[in-house]
Amino acid sequence: MAAFPARDREAFTAHWTKIMADEAVTIKTIVFDAHVAGNVVSWEQSGERLVGYWIGRQYWGKGVATRALSAFLGHVTTRPLYARVAKHNVASLRVLEKCGFTISGHDTAPADTGGEEVEEVILKLEASATEQAPSREGGSPSHERR
Repeated sequence: MAAFPARDREAFTAHWTKIMADEAVTIKTIVFDAHVAGNVVSWEQSGERLVGYWIGRQYWGKGVATRALSAFLGHVTTRPLYARVAKHNVASLRVLEKCGFTISGHDTAPADTGGEEVEEVILKLEASATEQAPSREGGSPSHERR
């Protein structure tokens, strides 16, 4: 969803060790056809609950993200729930909209690559949007750590 470069193994491990130690974070592994396809996570930031996900490139365009996020929204019931997406990431914007999120604003964020700022779209899921989310069949995230 965000525009950030891949981390080396040491930085990746340090990042995920910090995330997994935070009791306020909910993490699910996305499994598709018996393979790990990605993850979906929710955390608190500046007094707001946010959601994000990462899907392996080989699973793009198969509905995996939409199904996984939809199922995850049944586990993380805090509303409103926010997501921040790089403006150029049209596929993630569409996934979030299919799951009931609506655009609530725009912002810029510093690029992790040290380059120009990245334009972001801020989306919000209200309590009433939960009923509009698609079916939770198949592609469900599993392996919760809360």
